[in-house]
Amino acid sequence: MSQISIAQVEKSYQTRHGSVLALADVNLSIAEGEFVSLVGPSGCGKSTLLYMVGGFLKPDSGRIEVDGKLVQKPGLDRGLVFQQYALFPWLTVLQNIAYGLEAAGTPRKQRLAVAAEFVSMVGLKGFEHRYPRELSGGMQQRVALARTLSYDPKILLLDEPFGALDSQTRESMQDELLRICASMRKTVLMVTHDVNEAVYLSKRVVVMSRRPGTIVDEFPVDIDRSQGREEIMLSDSFNDIRNKVWLAVRHQASPESVL
Repeated sequence: MSQISIAQVEKSYQTRHGSVLALADVNLSIAEGEFVSLVGPSGCGKSTLLYMVGGFLKPDSGRIEVDGKLVQKPGLDRGLVFQQYALFPWLTVLQNIAYGLEAAGTPRKQRLAVAAEFVSMVGLKGFEHRYPRELSGGMQQRVALARTLSYDPKILLLDEPFGALDSQTRESMQDELLRICASMRKTVLMVTHDVNEAVYLSKRVVVMSRRPGTIVDEFPVDIDRSQGREEIMLSDSFNDIRNKVWLAVRHQASPESVL
């Protein structure tokens, strides 16, 4: 049974120039524990679809269900991590992580204990009482990820979570995410422009078309993840899948794809 079910979803936006159809007839099923990445040209509606799964936007038509229930609003069963961290600058690392638990109604003593566990999990022990302005970009994103994970959502929704990081920090955070997801057994839906990232992290990569966005291709990712990063990314299996995804995205980004 699918944990996330997206059926015949459409979404339009109103602009001063009229209505713009962002998504058309989108259908996608994601199983419990699956890591799926959405890739496609800029403006194809990837983030719009993600926010609809999160309950922050409503489709004009079609249905989005999580665990068989219609998504009508945000919920603690789904945790969203943004590209720009969205930390509270007046709260410390520990307080930022504990915020989600406070919203979930967890007693203060318990939420601080849980927050401390997640500080250690994301490698920030010793920085508990620092403020966001005192942290690097990678450290801030670790806080954002820990804050979302702390209240134990079933589903992680990631919107270009590492897009603002330098390449070395981005790779470190990708490995951290894989480790955490394996230990916590989360279902993940991620939006990214980085094909390498999508293939490295995912069990399945879904390609969306130019606007109006719809799903035009899917690629299962069958690689040996017991190897190190270098071995994985140099392997024939990784490069074969990466090249297929890259060509599919390039085709959708090309003006000739609409002729």
